[in-house]
Amino acid sequence: MTLRTMTLRTMMTRMKNRNPSRRLRCWPRGPHSLSESLEYVAEYAAEGVDVFVCDIAPDEYSEIAEPLETIRALSDRLSWYDHHQWPEAVAESVGEAGVDLVVGDSDEECSTDVALRSLDYAFDERFTELAAVTRDHDLWLNEDPRSKDLADYAYWTGAEEYAAVVGAYGADLPGVVDDYIAHRRVEKEQLIELAVERAAYKQIGPWTVGVTYGRCSQNEVADGLQAEGADAAVIVKPSGSASIRGGEGFESAHLVARQVEGGGHPKAAGCKPDIYDDMMDYAYHWTTEGETTKRVILAAFRRVAEDVAADADSEQDTAETDTE
Repeated sequence: MTLRTMTLRTMMTRMKNRNPSRRLRCWPRGPHSLSESLEYVAEYAAEGVDVFVCDIAPDEYSEIAEPLETIRALSDRLSWYDHHQWPEAVAESVGEAGVDLVVGDSDEECSTDVALRSLDYAFDERFTELAAVTRDHDLWLNEDPRSKDLADYAYWTGAEEYAAVVGAYGADLPGVVDDYIAHRRVEKEQLIELAVERAAYKQIGPWTVGVTYGRCSQNEVADGLQAEGADAAVIVKPSGSASIRGGEGFESAHLVARQVEGGGHPKAAGCKPDIYDDMMDYAYHWTTEGETTKRVILAAFRRVAEDVAADADSEQDTAETDTE
């Protein structure tokens, strides 16, 4: 799981421990199963349940309208905490459905920050520190070395163990966990190196796009591709999903992702193109190192580049008209 998902779970576990009469169920789900997840809660959740949706944004309200409104009718509380880029119409519809929607500034906060300031609960100081370290990783600041350790630990360990260890120690992990992380990083570094070595670079509009494939840490691979001169990085995974990373030279990752069943932030987004119908499609994906997925995502880059160029031409025409 991601660091922010695990940290949110740890916070919820702490709240539950202080109120043992309330049962806690944490259900990590991805953006491609949001509607299905809400439908499940709508069908099986008990009346009077408190529901928290965190760190995910829908593309269209129509896809979640029915289960969300059912959940709101049966729940005592339905809160949604996020920091992604929300379409204005979707945010308005979710709010009108009676959801307590809080969306933070994606340049300043991660979803853990949003939950921490929104939940009516007196968390210990270590949870404030934990949120800051999570933000360091999630916003790609990389100013606190502990954030990389927490992110790796969240990815490699189970949810129960993470909640127990981090709930007890906060952002300063014990020595035995440091040793475990160091051991696992040997393979991680090898996978990062391989992904950077096999990358190809395409010039699309004003951007150099580095594209690669692998079961690897996307942030570190993106750093490697950008060190080689890429403005944007695309890391296609064996699962069929892909991570899109930008930087100072490319801040339209979310626009590219939205064209291929995804979304996210201007400098960090994800997607999974709807091109897989059966195992033969996945077999081709694996044997060609994501050839079709790469082609679909690069086509999305070209469409966004065309839109950016058209907007620039329109602004120039407007400026020239104003000066006449």
